[in-house]
Amino acid sequence: MSKTEQDETTPRKAWTYRDSGVDIDAQDQALSRIKEFVKSTRTSGVLSDLGSFGGLFSPDLSGMEQPVLVSSADGVGTKLQVAFRTGRHDSCGRDLVQHCVNDILVQGARPLFFLDYVATGVLEPAVLAAVVEGVAGGCRDAGCALLGGETAEMPGFYKDGEYDVAGFIVGIADRGKILDGSAVREGDVLLGLPSAGLHTNGYSLARKIFFDVTGHDVDDAVAGLDETVGDILLAPHLCYLKPLTPLLDADRIHGLAHITGGGLTDNVPRVLGDGLGVEIQLGSWPVLPVFRYIQEHGNVPTDDMYRTFNMGIGMVVICGADDLARVQSHLDQVGQAHHTIGRVIRGDGQVRYVDGA
Repeated sequence: MSKTEQDETTPRKAWTYRDSGVDIDAQDQALSRIKEFVKSTRTSGVLSDLGSFGGLFSPDLSGMEQPVLVSSADGVGTKLQVAFRTGRHDSCGRDLVQHCVNDILVQGARPLFFLDYVATGVLEPAVLAAVVEGVAGGCRDAGCALLGGETAEMPGFYKDGEYDVAGFIVGIADRGKILDGSAVREGDVLLGLPSAGLHTNGYSLARKIFFDVTGHDVDDAVAGLDETVGDILLAPHLCYLKPLTPLLDADRIHGLAHITGGGLTDNVPRVLGDGLGVEIQLGSWPVLPVFRYIQEHGNVPTDDMYRTFNMGIGMVVICGADDLARVQSHLDQVGQAHHTIGRVIRGDGQVRYVDGA
């Protein structure tokens, strides 16, 4: 006899979505808190309000001969684990946007709108609001509309207190000005724009060193680094849109490489044409102390460091030698630090590191 047949005379429990772990009221509470964040990012192209099934956007195509949409999607990886430990949830939302803006910037695109996706086991309205507040802040800084998004509550799928966040960006570029590597030439100069830290890459290894190998927690101050582990690992992923836009408008840039997963070793070759390589001069920029700490305490091989981390360079600008002085002058005027770190050479798409400043 089945359990159903045995219990026919027993009043049956009325199950609701809340009983299964999904609280729609909590979702509504969270959405009411983030509406103002979304509203603060509204640009002239936005035609819809939060809550619509789809976001509507009308781009301004004036001044463009052949408009091309440029899109990208990304996350912030296990940097989220640091956010969970510290209880600081707004920084990763901003990191997400700034990472995505940089990714389309390297092709010469300006951001139009952004969509976010947050998934969690049990939704905590205050946490969701903090994440979206960070996303909205990054969008405002980039002049990008937070056009919509999705919040998924999936009980049993994520550990208590944990969530994941992903972002989707759409930008626009004029086809004739897209950076595709074809303008890069032998003899071009590489300028490195400093990062603020790990940005959003290499956290699986960094967390291993800080939390397991050296036994630190997020509130511990680290000798020689003058910050807590939490502050070090939550340092922001910088966005390079504002300092580089005037140079793109003036056609001063031959190529850009966003230094994310794969480091300088794998990312710079992505913007090179056939028959080219690059020579990068070690010692030509200050490697941030956090990277020296990770390498020393983790006994990490140098090759691994340069393929895992940005090593203190968040964006590489490639320009012609005859334009170098103009590019440097502009960066100085807008207060953007920069270092001359190498040059384009004949090669097979590889990065060659040479010693000496």
